[in-house]
Amino acid sequence: MSSGAPAGAARRLHAALLARGETVAAAESLTAGLFCAELASVPGASATLRGGAVVYATDLKATLAGVPADVLTAHGPVSEPTAAALARGIRERCTATWGIGLTGVAGPDPVDGHGPGRVYVGISDGARTDVLELDLPGDRSAVRAGAVRAALELLLERLGDGNDGPPAGVTP
Repeated sequence: MSSGAPAGAARRLHAALLARGETVAAAESLTAGLFCAELASVPGASATLRGGAVVYATDLKATLAGVPADVLTAHGPVSEPTAAALARGIRERCTATWGIGLTGVAGPDPVDGHGPGRVYVGISDGARTDVLELDLPGDRSAVRAGAVRAALELLLERLGDGNDGPPAGVTP
């Protein structure tokens, strides 16, 4: 995962956060720590990566990342409101400038009516929370890698240092 475009995006993100004196934390479900691992592959990442939580199990989305139980009950673990709550919750819990929430279905089987490749990426700075809904192609590995790429690029875009449009291979 840490070769090619994602590593380049991670380096750009680290540099952009460092220049602004800002930090990031992530609550990761389907990516199970890949986002944080990608950022941690950049030398000096400890200056910008506060940490994160792997919240693969639904109950951990609430207990570790602060997703309200009513959000999980009403919308399920794979949803736009859950991704938004993951991003807000992990930002607060890790006292980071930015929070990223990743939830979705890597496959091969559907989850709660969502087919493989459905991903929600939440991003929050405390004042504003956005969620990107994606349908990513490929097997489990490709979907998980695509979700990490999308999260890196989304944060770069919010920082004003992103590319025009979604990352390669990502269809919003």
